Amino acid sequence: MAHKEMTMSSIPIVGRWPLWRGGFAVLLFGMLAACSSTPEAKRSDFRDSYENTNRKIFAFNMGVDSYVLEPVADGYRSNVPDAGRRAIDNHLDWAGLPSTALNSTIQGDLENAALATIHFAINGLTLGFADLTENPGAVEKRDFGQTLARANVPEGDYLMVPLLGAHSGRNLAGRVVDSLTNPLSFFQAGNVGSTMRTAQIPARAVAFRANNFDTINDIKYNSIDSYARTRSLYYQMRAGALRDRQNNDQAPSATDDQFDAFFDEPAK
Repeated sequence: MAHKEMTMSSIPIVGRWPLWRGGFAVLLFGMLAACSSTPEAKRSDFRDSYENTNRKIFAFNMGVDSYVLEPVADGYRSNVPDAGRRAIDNHLDWAGLPSTALNSTIQGDLENAALATIHFAINGLTLGFADLTENPGAVEKRDFGQTLARANVPEGDYLMVPLLGAHSGRNLAGRVVDSLTNPLSFFQAGNVGSTMRTAQIPARAVAFRANNFDTINDIKYNSIDSYARTRSLYYQMRAGALRDRQNNDQAPSATDDQFDAFFDEPAK
C-alpha cells in the first residue's frame, strides 16, 4: 500500500478508552465555547469566528511539531524500512475500516460497507499489518463528518484544536464518533488490546508526519501565512471528500465492480 499523501490534516484523537475520548471532546467543546469570537471585520475568513484564539493554538501546535513530531518523523522515515512503514500504514487503515463500514451503511452505500467488512475480516488475520486482499484500494474511506453533512448538519466554525489540528465543528464531532469504532476497543486478550490501542496514537501521528514530511515543511517554512494556508487546504480537502461522495451517488463507481468481483466464480 502506498504511503498516504495529505492536505494538512490533524493528529489523532488522544485517549485510551472511548469514554475518556468522549469526555475529552466535551471538555474541548466547552473550552472553545468559552473563547471570545473575533469580530467579523477582523477575520481573514468569515468561517473563522475564533481566529485570534485559533492562531495561538496553531502556534502551539507548530511548536510541538518543531520540537517533537518533525525530528521523530524524520528519524522514522530515515531508519524504518519501507516494508515496516507500509505495515504500520496498513494497520492504521485496517483500524479505520469499521468506521467506514458503519458510515457507508448509514450513507446508503451498502457495496462499500460490505467491502470494508470483508477487508476488515480478511486482514484481521494479521491485525491489518499485512494486506491479504487483492485490491487494497477498493474500499473508499467514509467518516461520520460526511454522514453529518449528508444529514444537512451545519458545518460550524473553523476550529484549530490543541494537538488535533484543523477541524470544523461538525467534523470534530464526527471524529469523536469515529474514534469509538476502533476494533481494538473490543480486543481483550490480557493487556494486548489496550497496549496496541495506546500505541496507535503516536504511531498515527508519526506516520502521518513522515508520509507528508516535505508538504508540511513547505507549509510551515515557506508560506507567508502558514495558518491561513493550512485553513485553506483543510477546507479544500473536506470539500473534495464531500464532492467525491456526491459524485459516487450519481454514477456507478469502481467499488461496485470490486464488490461483484468478490463473488465471481473463478475462471476454469
